[in-house]
Amino acid sequence: MLLFLFRLLSRLPLPVLHAVGRALGRLVYLLPGRYRDRLRAHAAQAGYGDAAFARRAAGEAGAMLLELPRVWLRNRDSLARVVSDDEHVVQAARAEDRGIVYLTPHLGCFEITARYLARLAPLTVMFRPPRMAALAPVMDTARNTSGVIAVPATTQGVREFVRALRQGQAVGMLPDQAPGEGDGVWVPFFGRPAYTVTLPGKLASQAGAIVILTAGERLPRGRGWRIHYVRVPEPLPGDPAARAAMFNRAMEELIRRFPEQYLWSYNRYKRPRGAPPPPDAAQATQAGGADAPPDAGGSPDGPADAGPQAAPDRQP
Repeated sequence: MLLFLFRLLSRLPLPVLHAVGRALGRLVYLLPGRYRDRLRAHAAQAGYGDAAFARRAAGEAGAMLLELPRVWLRNRDSLARVVSDDEHVVQAARAEDRGIVYLTPHLGCFEITARYLARLAPLTVMFRPPRMAALAPVMDTARNTSGVIAVPATTQGVREFVRALRQGQAVGMLPDQAPGEGDGVWVPFFGRPAYTVTLPGKLASQAGAIVILTAGERLPRGRGWRIHYVRVPEPLPGDPAARAAMFNRAMEELIRRFPEQYLWSYNRYKRPRGAPPPPDAAQATQAGGADAPPDAGGSPDGPADAGPQAAPDRQP
């Protein structure tokens, strides 16, 4: 039934999906509750405290959800609507004949980026089974139409990542998803300690891989998406916390290019079950080697989101 609904939605024009999604997103934002409070607080933490900004961000979250059926089920048509001014970044990296770790934060359409890259060369990503069993057929169909190689978010999946990188191939991950116990470090993210996954830095260091941040900016009036690529400078720090802080700073710079499209409602500052308590701002800054942040604090627990590119941080 849900797959049938997704197929129907995928037939709608992208401008309609974006417009309806933005309207629904703003409507949901009007309802008082944790979602609205978290969105406003996280956006304000990054310096976007205006109420109009929060409403726009809620609208973009709605557009992100309603564009998924089209991206997942009409792959060729979706890719035809992608443009990029940063192709030279990928071309230069591939010319070095090394593995590449693509980091895709919860920014814009983070599903289109992997599909766009997979048209050029093999790309391996991790997935977790959806919490809703009804979503399983949809996710299976989406993976089968993407051209992306999907591996489970397990130790075996991490081994597949290592194997791909050592063969000079590419892997993709969500770098701003809260990891599990022992899988991350507390480092600043927009000036506040966030429990940050360390696996991308470990993989890149062990395999001598290149790290590139990427995001799919949603274009106005449903015209499609613009893919951004930002290569992380090398050499990477040897300390895991310093690497994680470096990636967070690079993410911040990318998010500020089109901040309304970041998923501010995601519980980025949560303390995962079993993780150590967050340090104060000064301790987190010292661990990450960054400038002093303007604010800091703990975060209430909340359910961790899990997407098709999510991955736990395990030593291969």
